[in-house]
Amino acid sequence: MKPYLLSLAAGLLVGVIYSLVHVRSPAPPVIALVGLLGILVGEQIPPLVKQLIAKETTVAWIGQQVKPHVFGELPRGTLASRAKADEQVKS
Repeated sequence: MKPYLLSLAAGLLVGVIYSLVHVRSPAPPVIALVGLLGILVGEQIPPLVKQLIAKETTVAWIGQQVKPHVFGELPRGTLASRAKADEQVKS
């Protein structure tokens, strides 16, 4: 969590400096976010291609990841909560 807070603090500091100097950010925010999304997706492509070349078969994509998620292990819930969620979807 500490690296994320440091990153946010650094971003805020740069934003304040840009405002004081009356300079706009180098890229519009949407373009920057799309670029970051491209980086995250691009990181997943080489391991996926290696897996396809090695012809490793997988039964399903559910619960499996090519590479660990950026924010760590995602919550899965308990079996009881999943069954309850399934019942709510069916009704």
